Amino acid sequence: MTAPVRAVAADAAPDAPLIEVTHLTVRQGGRTALHDVSLAIAPGEIVTVVGPNGSGKTTLLRALLGGTPAAAGTIRRRPGLTLGYVPQKLAVDATLPLTVDRFLSLPRRAAPADRRAALEQAGLGDLGGRQMTALSGGQFQRVLLARALLTRPDLLLLDEPTTGLDQTGSAAFYRRIEALRNEMGCAVVMVSHDLHVVMSASDRVICLNGHVCCHGTPATVASAPEYRALFGTGTGGALALYQHAHDHSHGTADG
Repeated sequence: MTAPVRAVAADAAPDAPLIEVTHLTVRQGGRTALHDVSLAIAPGEIVTVVGPNGSGKTTLLRALLGGTPAAAGTIRRRPGLTLGYVPQKLAVDATLPLTVDRFLSLPRRAAPADRRAALEQAGLGDLGGRQMTALSGGQFQRVLLARALLTRPDLLLLDEPTTGLDQTGSAAFYRRIEALRNEMGCAVVMVSHDLHVVMSASDRVICLNGHVCCHGTPATVASAPEYRALFGTGTGGALALYQHAHDHSHGTADG
């Protein structure tokens, strides 16, 4: 019998990982969704998880959130760690009169000043009185982001947050995420399928296909044989975008 995952307090030193996952295995519907996955998320870094459909990306996020049972492994969380979560999509009944302000106060009431601050941080400005059903796709995703920011997270988790947005909208969303990291100091873990956009906003990339195929800086992963076997060799655009955005910014070390 395999041991269940245990969430235990990690070393609270300032440079200690926010979350450390060791040999995580998750089984769902009689199949192994994740096998022997180990990774760590450092304070303030942006980590993007990529992989083909069915590779376990969303399962990994749910395990980090504590919402998915696991068959084996250990998840260590820094004591007092606060998480914010942006789902891939959220259905809102078109017949339900629900303003942005009301949505941000579900399930628990948020103070007006906190709602305004979260909307500003998400890049929305004063849209609190707008009906949720009247929002564009990009505005809707930013409202979901604002809701996650209300918790003032140490770690922000996003599951393909730009689904349905065009490349321009996706790029703007990822720039906002990078700005939030710089403003708030939070770490970010994003699941993404936008290979030609997401590299520019990542410090580190984890390529997943049921297990960790490869990981490191975007440049390292884009040139890895395991990554190219999954996505082909047409990654020059992603790598060029990454290099253009980061040539004169802070460097990152391989994971």
